[in-house]
This record gives sequence, structure tokens and C-alpha cells, in this order.
Amino acid sequence: MLDIPVPLGCSRRLTLPHSVHAVPIARAMVRDTLADIGSGADGDTAELLTAELVANAVEHTTGGDPIELVVELLPSYCQVEVRDSDPAPPGGLSDPGPIAPPDPFDEGGRGLLLIRALSADCGHRTTDSGKAVWFTLPAQRRPAAGPEA
Repeated sequence: MLDIPVPLGCSRRLTLPHSVHAVPIARAMVRDTLADIGSGADGDTAELLTAELVANAVEHTTGGDPIELVVELLPSYCQVEVRDSDPAPPGGLSDPGPIAPPDPFDEGGRGLLLIRALSADCGHRTTDSGKAVWFTLPAQRRPAAGPEA
């Protein structure tokens, strides 16, 4: 079977409002981008983890600075990155040790656990204007449709 070629370095960027309305917009952008570029990455997982990153950016940053979403497809993985204006690192995302379990009665506190558990890799880096938080998912190639046997 033949593989569908993966467009190298294909990426999309979107500036999101600093509001709860950013989450469904980001999910739709990730879903559409993965479909448009033919990524074999798990779209449901990508949407879920993107929603967590964007929600964290909205909830844990002050001010009304916009949030930037970047989706990039490389030959072996898909990377989603969320950039915001707060330079403070997200607690526990890149730490090698376990994250303390959240209080079972708290409504939040599980997003970073999900990102660490479901992504192939994740982390953060400082930027000139704040930070970027990212995760990767494997981009599995799909077999090309061939003639019926």
C-alpha cells in the first residue's frame, strides 16, 4: 500500500480573543486543519488538549491580550502550541515527576494531567511576549486508497 504524502512544515496560525469564546474557535481550527492537511493525528485528542491549553491561557493570564494558536504538521508528528502574554510557566507541565492528583471535589485541575497523559510530548518555552505551551501527537500516515481486490 502507498502512503499519502504529508505536507512538510504545513502550519496554520490563528489569533484568538482572550475570552471563553476562544475555546470552541480553537477546537474548530484544530479539527479543520488536521482534516485539511490529511494528518493521521488523533483529531479528538488534539481538540481536547487544545481546549485545555486555550482554557488555561484564558483563565490564568490577566489582561485582554489575545492568545495565538499554532498548529503544525511535520512528517512524524503534529504540534499544537498556544501562546499568551504571561511569562509564568504552567505548573507541573514540564516537570519530570508526577503531578499531585487534583482534589476530587474541585471542578478544575485536571487539564495538565490530561495533556501529560495523552500527548506524545509536551512542554513550554518563554517567548519575547510571554510563553508558548505545546503538545505533540504522532502523525500516523494513512494508507492511500487503492483498487479493490
